[in-house]
Amino acid sequence: MSDKTVLTGLSPEEISTRFQLKPSFRAKQIYEWIAKGVESFDEMTNIDKATREKLSESALLRSSSVSEVLKDPDGTIKLQITLHDGRAIETVLLTDKEGRKTACVSCQAGCAMKCAFCQTGQLGLGRNLTPGEIVEEFLYMEKEAGKLDNIVFMGMGEPFQNLDSIRKAVAILTDPKGRALSSRRITLSTCGLVKGIYELANNGPKMRLAISLTTADEELRKELMPVTAGNPLSELKKAIAYFIEKTGKRVTLEAALLSGKNTGRESADRLIAFAKGLDVYINLIPWNPVPGLDFTTPSADEVKSFVKMLEQANLNVNLRTRRGEKIGGACGQLGRSQAQQET
Repeated sequence: MSDKTVLTGLSPEEISTRFQLKPSFRAKQIYEWIAKGVESFDEMTNIDKATREKLSESALLRSSSVSEVLKDPDGTIKLQITLHDGRAIETVLLTDKEGRKTACVSCQAGCAMKCAFCQTGQLGLGRNLTPGEIVEEFLYMEKEAGKLDNIVFMGMGEPFQNLDSIRKAVAILTDPKGRALSSRRITLSTCGLVKGIYELANNGPKMRLAISLTTADEELRKELMPVTAGNPLSELKKAIAYFIEKTGKRVTLEAALLSGKNTGRESADRLIAFAKGLDVYINLIPWNPVPGLDFTTPSADEVKSFVKMLEQANLNVNLRTRRGEKIGGACGQLGRSQAQQET
């Protein structure tokens, strides 16, 4: 990597200190330009030429680059991004029925969690992303798709293993002096690291929380999600209850539906029991196929039956529409480009 300073992960104060800029408001102007997504210092039209030349010699606006843009007929967009060290990550744009645009961003190159049904989990962990690299994902997607409404940390990686970088990136993206994204429009999704949930509840940043639960059957969850061994469901439920009480925010429980694995009566009853007493929203996602993984997507009737069982228990259930599958951009499919590079 170049020895130049990358600006995307810096606050106005850090920019000012690093480059000893005068007058003092100059760093704020640069920060505002970065939030607007400019890709060259020459685009900073209210910055004098001498300062722009100084920055060009010692700073970079981005450390990563978009290597490919993939578009699904359903409107989903996937960016394949190459980091400065050659590692690959992916970022996805999701658009809902109301036209709201959400960036599904990655926080790690690869993932150490090894969830059996997830493409990213098969890659292993490369490294954590820097705050600047996370911000760059968002900026690249805004350039491609226009102004975004939401950001979800549901891409590659386990967010609680890189919470410091996420905190810094969120501080930059929500800063009123910069992009000014509302914290109410940010969601973090974890596979269930109990300590991380308490940490987020106690020390922020303020954001919504989603739990990739998949099943409330302890033994099956250990098989599908090895993280369960050190984060048992009983402790996970306590942590979720604490988060809800501490923050006043409803939590989303996510379940990837695997045919014949977690869609029967017993699975429904266990999920109902787990959700009892919690202010939660259930997000069901029929499994999206990943080459080489021995699972099957449930039929429409199988899904409908499972949804009905949950709704009869008065749970608030949403069946996610499968989007981005044709470009490997659906839930659980991220990392295909990296896997292809390594084969």
